[in-house]
Amino acid sequence: MPTSSPCILYIHGLNSSPASLKASLLSRAMARLGLAAQLRVPALHHHPRQAIAQLETLIAELGRPVLVGSSLGGYYATHLAERYALPALLINPAVRPHLRFDGYLGPQQNYYSDETWELTADHLAALAELDVPPPQDPARYQVWLQTADETLDYRDAQAYYRACALRIQAGGDHGFQGFAERLPMLFAFAGIPRHLWQDIDFSALN
Repeated sequence: MPTSSPCILYIHGLNSSPASLKASLLSRAMARLGLAAQLRVPALHHHPRQAIAQLETLIAELGRPVLVGSSLGGYYATHLAERYALPALLINPAVRPHLRFDGYLGPQQNYYSDETWELTADHLAALAELDVPPPQDPARYQVWLQTADETLDYRDAQAYYRACALRIQAGGDHGFQGFAERLPMLFAFAGIPRHLWQDIDFSALN
């Protein structure tokens, strides 16, 4: 469904879902703007190869969406942004997660669907296949980090994306506090016309 209006593809993180707080806030905000049809928030398969296949199908459908990736979704978004030369906004993105999950192999449970699954060495191998060098065109990226992220060390992303537009906020957490208030920045990055969102108090969506 290629369109001349900006489309957004939101990519959630590990054991997350479209029901997560950020995904829900973005969905409600896009509906408020009358742009619900221009947002996709897929429920991703836990295996990276299947998740990437889902996302590639949606990219083909949407044409040239703006990618918004959180945590592991930020890692997926970076791979896809480099492959397809797409713009990407990353929120506390994971960097080289295949090097960090060794201690987490075994049973997993999705926080929202209660689905249980097994994190295996094949998952890590599939993640390693997606690793790319730091962005070749950093102007296509914006990276939001909060320093009190309890899951990922923000300094890893700060170093990896150092040539990109970094927005580093003291405090916060892995879920990214204050996301609703930052939606205007996301919409500006995505190229959504300012008159649609400039007078809306998105904090009311919390």
